[in-house]
Amino acid sequence: MAGLDLDLHWTDGNRIELLQNGGAFFPAVCRAIDQARHAVHLETYIFNLDVTGECILDHLARACRRGVRVRVVVDGFGSAAQVEHLEQRFRAMGALFRVYRREPRGLGHVRLTLQRLRRLHRKTLVVDRAVAFIGGINVLDDYVDIPDEGPGAHPRFDFAVRLEGPIVRDVLRVQRALWLRMSWRRTDDWTPFYDKLRRVRDWMKQRTLPEQPVFEPGCRAVLLLRDNLRYRQTIEDAYLNTLAQARSGVLVANAYFFPGRRLRGALIDAARRGVRVRLLLQGRSEYPMQYRACRYTYDALLQNGIELYEYMASYLHAKVAVIDDYAMVGSANMDPFSLLLAREANVYVHNAAFAAGLRDALEAEMVRHAVRVTPEHLRRRSWWGRLVDRFAYMMLRAGVVFTGKASEY
Repeated sequence: MAGLDLDLHWTDGNRIELLQNGGAFFPAVCRAIDQARHAVHLETYIFNLDVTGECILDHLARACRRGVRVRVVVDGFGSAAQVEHLEQRFRAMGALFRVYRREPRGLGHVRLTLQRLRRLHRKTLVVDRAVAFIGGINVLDDYVDIPDEGPGAHPRFDFAVRLEGPIVRDVLRVQRALWLRMSWRRTDDWTPFYDKLRRVRDWMKQRTLPEQPVFEPGCRAVLLLRDNLRYRQTIEDAYLNTLAQARSGVLVANAYFFPGRRLRGALIDAARRGVRVRLLLQGRSEYPMQYRACRYTYDALLQNGIELYEYMASYLHAKVAVIDDYAMVGSANMDPFSLLLAREANVYVHNAAFAAGLRDALEAEMVRHAVRVTPEHLRRRSWWGRLVDRFAYMMLRAGVVFTGKASEY
C-alpha cells in the first residue's frame, strides 16, 4: 500500500511480541522489571491494589532495592481510589511517583469541566531504555469486576505488545517529555510553562538517546500518539488512510465503539468496495451508556454490509485492528473521549506475519465466544430497549458537544 506513511516516523528492524490478556502480559512485565539494572518507567490509567497490582508493586520494590531508578505516573481519575495508598507505597520503596491531573477535592469534585475529561489513558512501560510495553491493559487483575459466573469465568479480553528495537527510542522520548511537563506544570501561569516546554523540547532533540539494536528487517512500526498539542488526530488519520486503501479485510475489536463521522464513513466505504469488514464489540455491558449508544448504530452498519459480532465470554477491553497487512494495538478506543480528549498511545505495525497473528487470535475468540449480530437479532429487540439505546446515543452526542469539538467528530 503506497502513501500510508502520513509523515510518520516509521522504524524498521523491530522485534514485536503480541501479548493476549493479563495472563501473558503481567508475567512478561515482571520478568522485564526483574532484569532491570538502571531504570523502569511506567505510565498507566488504572493502578489497582488487587492481587496483580500488589505483585507489580513487589517487583518494583525489589528493583528499587537493587538501585534501579523507578518512575511511575498514574491518572488521577482512573486511579483515584488508590492514589493516596500508591503515594505512600512508592515513597516507602524509594520510587518517584506522579499523578496526572488529580481529582479535585470538596465541591470541585462534582464540577465537570473539560480539563477533567483530559485523561492519561495510555499504558506504557520502558525498562532500561531497551524493552518497552504498550497496549490496552491496565495494572488491574483480569478477573476483577468481570461477570461473575463462578469457576468458569473468563478474563477481560485485551492485548498489549512487547517491543525491542528502534521504536523503543520513541516510547522513551514521549515518556520523558510528559514527566518533565508534569514537573513544571503550573495552572496559574501558562506562558512561562510553555516557554520552558519549548526549551526542553529543543534540548531533548539535541540530546542523544541510546542506540537500539536492529533486528531482522521487515517489521516496520511506528508509535502513534494522541494528545491536545501536536498529535490531535494522528491515530484517527492513520485509521482513515489505511481503511481508504484496504483491499482484502478489516477486523476491528474495540471496547467502546462510538466513532465519528469520518471513521464510520471510512468503514462503510471499505465495505461498499467489497472489503470484508468485521467489528468485534462488547456483548456484555461494562459501562451501560457507551454500550447502549454503540448498539444504536448497529442498524446503519449492518445495512452497509459490515459484519457485527458481540463478545460474550467476559468484558471486551481490546483496542486493536487488522487491516490487510497492517495492525494496530494500543490504548485508544474509537470513541470521542479517546480520539478527542485523552492522551493515548498505539503501536501501528506493517508486517504480514504480525498482522496474521493478531487476526488469528481475534478469530479464535470470535469462534469460541462471540455471537454474530443479524437484522433478525435487531428486530427482536423490545421497543423499550430501542428507546434506551437511542437515549444513550443522544446523551453521548451531547457529551461530544460539551467538548467543543463536535465539528471534528
